[in-house]
Formats: sequence, C-alpha cells, structure tokens
Amino acid sequence: QVQLVESGGGSVQAGGSLRLSCAASSYTLTSHCMAWFRQAPGKEREGVATISTNNMETYGDSVKGRFTISKDSAKNTLYLQMNSLKPEDSAMYYCAARATWWCTGRVAGDYNYWGQGTQVTVSS
Repeated sequence: QVQLVESGGGSVQAGGSLRLSCAASSYTLTSHCMAWFRQAPGKEREGVATISTNNMETYGDSVKGRFTISKDSAKNTLYLQMNSLKPEDSAMYYCAARATWWCTGRVAGDYNYWGQGTQVTVSS
C-alpha cells in the first residue's frame, strides 16, 4: 500500500519561497509517476507538476519557471521547490502517485494514491 505524507507548507509573503516535501513508502518513487496538485477553495484540483520514474518533468503553465519538482529516491521523498510565490498560489497542496512508470498528464482522476495535503498561504 502506497502511503504519502506531505509537509513544509506555511504562510509566506508574495515573492517568497517554500519547499514542500512528500514522504513516500518504500520504492514508490522508483515505480510510480509522482505529482503535485493543488486546490483552492471553490476551485477544481489543479495539476502543478509531475515527475516520472526516469525523471522527466512536466509543469502547469501557471507555475512554469517558478516551481521545480524533484525527488530523492534514496530518501523516498518527493519535493516541490516554489519560488516567486504569488497570492494566487495559495491552496492546499497534495502529493499524488500513479501506478505507472510514466506520467501522461496532470488529471487528478488518473492518480491512485493521495496524501492528506499541506496548506500554502501567500499574502500580498
């Protein structure tokens, strides 16, 4: 059973940075497509970034150039480095895993496993 636990959220001013972490159960990162999603109140869950088992990355247009997804398979940890944060980045951020080696998109329904989320709040 895949388990995912996010951490690192918090409050930051616009222009600041945060790094989110997602601790995964053993071998998850080497056998699953991994992703970060976010959901703001009243909005649909949005795919932020994905990383495949061979480290191919994709990003949503709204975060491209500001966010970086990465992983440390030895530590079973997924990361999301968020720079130049904007108030519109405020949301609950979720780590997700899909039981495929590759990532074909950022559609929430394609992902099998989810963490509980970590809140990010960016003030202007």
